[in-house]
Amino acid sequence: MIVSLTPNTTLDLTVFVPQLRTNTTMRATRTFHSMGGKPTDAAWILGRMGVGSLALGLSAGAIGEKVKRMLEELGVTTDFIEAGGETRINTVIMDESSGEHTTITTASMIVEPAHLSALRERYQAALPSASVVITGGSLPPGMTPAFYADAIALARAQDLPVIFDAAEPNLSAGLAARPSFIKPNEHELSALAGRKLKSDAELYEAGCEIRAQYGTQVVVTMGKDGALALLNDNSYRIPPIPVEVSSPAGAGDAVLAGLAHALHHNTPLEEGLRLGIAAATAVCLQAGTAAYDVADMARFLPRVELIQYP
Repeated sequence: MIVSLTPNTTLDLTVFVPQLRTNTTMRATRTFHSMGGKPTDAAWILGRMGVGSLALGLSAGAIGEKVKRMLEELGVTTDFIEAGGETRINTVIMDESSGEHTTITTASMIVEPAHLSALRERYQAALPSASVVITGGSLPPGMTPAFYADAIALARAQDLPVIFDAAEPNLSAGLAARPSFIKPNEHELSALAGRKLKSDAELYEAGCEIRAQYGTQVVVTMGKDGALALLNDNSYRIPPIPVEVSSPAGAGDAVLAGLAHALHHNTPLEEGLRLGIAAATAVCLQAGTAAYDVADMARFLPRVELIQYP
């Protein structure tokens, strides 16, 4: 069973505007509600592939109920602890004139120590039946990065593979517990390294340092420049598949789904990378976060290249 652990459940509101301007009223040309939050995105993407999973985490209010329904509609089993406040809504603004996007995040869920204790208990109960754990994302007020160190350590103590995706300071805290994989983008890896990583060689060097120190495999997503994967046995440069991008939001989470798919089905990690990159490319065609058409993923799959690197 694939288990996703999402401490900060999210609903994304994607708004398309002709041009992003300040000090004025803008009329949206298109608006979409979709899943948000890295692990729940991955669970949603897997559900569309027909792969069920268990989604654990914290949720709150009417928005939290909507997140549950969206996951359950795709065959995901949900078991969220009800926190205070409201599950957050993130607003993704797509500027049609430039093709650039801006994300406004919020913090509206209220987490108490009792909520965290209940979540830890349910997570521990799920681990004996798990095949792989996906976790990451931001943390709501009331939680500290130590949450990730604890969650990853609990899974690794049972020899379960963990796929972890977060930004600083959560990334370094979770990395100390030695997850099986991390999947930063180039900006998140730069923040972790403490220096701007500008080239494939610099990203590769930083990934090699992480792999050597923590035994963690590293997949770096680089948007329009593709991806770089440092596995235990091989490293690969994965070129992008050229498409007309509608919204890139959630594309990186498709790579989490691809890796989890391979680990769950005990297939080569290279197959998981290919599946994840094909799904990520399909996500870019859709307006909503992590939304995609399975037929698009299938036609992109044969076009994914894994080129030995360096």
